[in-house]
Amino acid sequence: MNRRTALIFYILSVYVVVQFIWWGYHLIELTNELNIESRLIYQRVTMIMGEGAVFLLLLLAGIWNIRRIIKKELLLSNRQKNFLLSVTHELKTPLAANKLYIQTVRKRDLSKEQTNEILQKSIDENTRLERMIDNILNASRLENKALPPTKEQFDLSRLIDQVKIRFNTISGVSNIKIEVKQGLQINADYQMTETILNNLVENAIKYAGKIEDVIIYARKEGAQMVFGVRDLGPGVLKEHKSEVFTKFFRAENEETRSQKGTGLGLYIVAKLITIQNGTIACMDNEPKGTDFQIKM
Repeated sequence: MNRRTALIFYILSVYVVVQFIWWGYHLIELTNELNIESRLIYQRVTMIMGEGAVFLLLLLAGIWNIRRIIKKELLLSNRQKNFLLSVTHELKTPLAANKLYIQTVRKRDLSKEQTNEILQKSIDENTRLERMIDNILNASRLENKALPPTKEQFDLSRLIDQVKIRFNTISGVSNIKIEVKQGLQINADYQMTETILNNLVENAIKYAGKIEDVIIYARKEGAQMVFGVRDLGPGVLKEHKSEVFTKFFRAENEETRSQKGTGLGLYIVAKLITIQNGTIACMDNEPKGTDFQIKM
């Protein structure tokens, strides 16, 4: 539904409510003009006014609910437009970079070390492109409930080590810290858990930068496994905490607008956790930053 349709709906809703009140006013005025002392007439007028008041309340409730739905649809529509613009840019950037790298290798007489460095950058861009495409495909599968989990027992601490090594190699970051006891076992879908950790770490690095610490942690609390990623970035505003796991959501602030992204990462994380009967919360980190904590 576009803005023009929403505007027409609001105008018609106001007209109906005003017209209804106007009819009620005329009914009361007409009754007073009759000046009849008949108890029966007043009882009927009272009954009509009572039924009219109930109908008006139902009408107002319906208008409010439709307005809420329209507002939600408009917001989703805007986010989808922003997503299309973002994903178009995000897909073109690594492709353009790879083209430039290949042209550089072809046209210039480079040393083996320089060639390897450029090829590594090209591989990094390709890996980033693969992750982005995987996120888009996963979002579509999750929407259609076509991604059932396959649970198994595996070593979570080993997976966390692998995620750290991968980001150290691909992104060239050295600020990822680990707080986990070795040999920590979890019963979950391995591929989904890997995707969850990859998205959370990538999100933390994006906003915390390559200087502030990004910490991957895991611990056992009774029958539950508690793990997640916390950072020392700008954090999430209180009013946005309930929306960060919504599809296409990106906070309207300078930190977010200056960063690349499609608004799918945290949505996919939340969905992958939910279908495994887990929960995720966006919590404040001390002294600053964000802590995305998962319980399974």
